[in-house]
Amino acid sequence: MTSEQLRLNVEKALEEIRPFLESDGGNISLLSIEDNKIVKVQLEGACVGCSVNQMTLKTGVEMTIKKYAPQIEQVINIEK
Repeated sequence: MTSEQLRLNVEKALEEIRPFLESDGGNISLLSIEDNKIVKVQLEGACVGCSVNQMTLKTGVEMTIKKYAPQIEQVINIEK
C-alpha cells in the first residue's frame, strides 16, 4: 500500500468515526502518518479535555483505523 493509499484509508476511517464525535460536540483531524505505522490526530471541540478521550482514541479511533489500515500500530492524539 502506498503512503497515499494509506492516507486515504485513514481518512475513510476518520469519516466513519466523525459522526459519533460530532454528536458529542467534538471532531478529529488527521495531522500526519509517520513511518506508515503511527497516526497522529488532533481531537477537537468537546473532545479536548474530555475525561474519556483516551478511551475513545484507543477503542474507537485506533480500532477503526486498523480496520482500514492494518499496518497502523498506534494512534496518538496531539493536543493543541
